[in-house]
Order: sequence, then structure tokens, then C-alpha cells
Amino acid sequence: MQPHKDIHISTRDRVLRAWQNSMEAVRDYKRYANEVSDPTVSALFDRCAEAEGKQAAALHDVLQQLSE
Repeated sequence: MQPHKDIHISTRDRVLRAWQNSMEAVRDYKRYANEVSDPTVSALFDRCAEAEGKQAAALHDVLQQLSE
């Protein structure tokens, strides 16, 4: 058995995970928008997908900077 070693989660690791979660939320919102029959709710999900997409893009920009 190996001795216990601390696991270090870097800033890049956290940004990567946040970006992945954000991209998944975009896909979910788009799917929900297509699945619901209520046009008001569908439009809401479209707006959520767009807003989350902007967050994902910002996280992606930071991720690119951290990877340089």
C-alpha cells in the first residue's frame, strides 16, 4: 500500500470542470427547449441556453489562457 498523498486540484482543473459543466447545461437547456410543448417555457430554456453558452465561452477563454 502506498502512503497517502494529497491531491492538488489546480485553478486550471477547476476552470476545466466548470467549463464542462456549463457546456452540459447548454445541451440540457437546448434539449428541454425542444422537448416542452409550452412555447413560453421553450423560449425560457432557449434564453437559459444562450446565457449559459456565454458563461461557457468566458470559461473557455480563461481555460485557454491557463493552458498557455
